[in-house]
Amino acid sequence: MIRPTFLDDESHGVFATRHPCRPNGIGMSIVKIITRSDNFIEVQGIDVLDQTPLIDIKPYIPRFDCFDDASEGWLANKEWRPKPEGRSDQG
Repeated sequence: MIRPTFLDDESHGVFATRHPCRPNGIGMSIVKIITRSDNFIEVQGIDVLDQTPLIDIKPYIPRFDCFDDASEGWLANKEWRPKPEGRSDQG
């Protein structure tokens, strides 16, 4: 599935972007846990759509989760811009 993104006029595959029109609802975010009460966890900084289920939590371990030599890929030379008018977020 290929869609245009708000940072580029060229289309890219949805797995190479943060486009909300994905074939499944599984994503990954690094978050800060704010509070926990029974089976409820409040987090800050999550990068998912509303009502996305949280299915697993792992600790952040800098020596494993931080990649100093990581590349931005196709985003490397793109300037931040607002989403173009009329650009749909859905399929």
